[in-house]
Amino acid sequence: MKKKLILESGEVFHGTGFGANLDTDGEVVFNTGMTGYQELISDPSYCGQIVCMTYPLIGNYGINRDDYESIEPAIKGLIVKEVCDLPSNFRTQMDLDEFFQKKNLSGIAGIDTRKLTRILRNKGVVKGKIVNADADEAAVISELKGTNFPTNQVEMVSTKTPYAAPGRGLKVVLVDFGSKLGIIRELSQRDCDITVVSQDTTAEEILLMDPDGVMLSNGPGDPEDVPHALEMIRGILGKVPIFGICLGHQLIALACGAKTFKLKFGHRGGNHPVLDLEKNMVAITSQNHGYAVDQDSLKNTDLIETHIALNDRTNEGVKHKIHPCFSVQYHPEASPGPEDANYLFDEFIELMYQYKNVTV
Repeated sequence: MKKKLILESGEVFHGTGFGANLDTDGEVVFNTGMTGYQELISDPSYCGQIVCMTYPLIGNYGINRDDYESIEPAIKGLIVKEVCDLPSNFRTQMDLDEFFQKKNLSGIAGIDTRKLTRILRNKGVVKGKIVNADADEAAVISELKGTNFPTNQVEMVSTKTPYAAPGRGLKVVLVDFGSKLGIIRELSQRDCDITVVSQDTTAEEILLMDPDGVMLSNGPGDPEDVPHALEMIRGILGKVPIFGICLGHQLIALACGAKTFKLKFGHRGGNHPVLDLEKNMVAITSQNHGYAVDQDSLKNTDLIETHIALNDRTNEGVKHKIHPCFSVQYHPEASPGPEDANYLFDEFIELMYQYKNVTV
């Protein structure tokens, strides 16, 4: 199944298709993770994106039942140097090609992923399309230049109806902007009584549930495309402890008067060092975001910068000066080998108990 990847900037890469035999377009980004491809494929934050894996061999441990981050993938496609058709792992249920066929996803292998990554690093993320080898390249490039991808990715991946993950501990409302199952797992391990609600839930509806804390999840796209969430955050700020992750972090910043901007090529991978400014401690983190909080814009707000990325010095965390509210840009629920960042969930638990005037 001969395929090619065409970028709107004019570059063409020839390779072999795997998964479903269909054309697919999206924003082409790269991920530096050596493992974690199943979590990546099922991460709702990749909604609308075609992901290039910089590690050359993908699929060597197959697909298993335990490593999903959502029920249905939101990713548009996958680009790899080599796709493994004979995985070796005791948990393996199927290989990557079979999984992509079952989920009607398209991938392309056999291209120079190093060259593609250098293009994305130099030019920034670009639109691209995986097509059959005989497709008219000029027509596809023209089509991509005229394509505007949806701006309602959060609405596309968020739950439509509330659901519960019961526990006997603190009651947490998780606002689903594209939440990963890892967040529910970490809260459940701490015996939280979790109610997951839709991205358009109002502050009044959340406060009516009388939660001990509110979790703002990760999610795809531009935070400025979710203006209703800012009103919700302002409505609960100071009334209940808040913990935000990734998109949730950016939304907290916007709600408090800061600004966000689009990164040239984003942070995507499981090996990003982040410095905790308060603890003077470095964590190796899992990240997936194309936008970041503008550090200069924090100066006129009630937010304090708490974390920075050591690769490019961009913002990776904030906390509120007055109210019980903090957030990070990376994914503490993910485990990119070590579990360096899990302590943030413990801090959220402690913050909720402190707010209730109860000693842990």
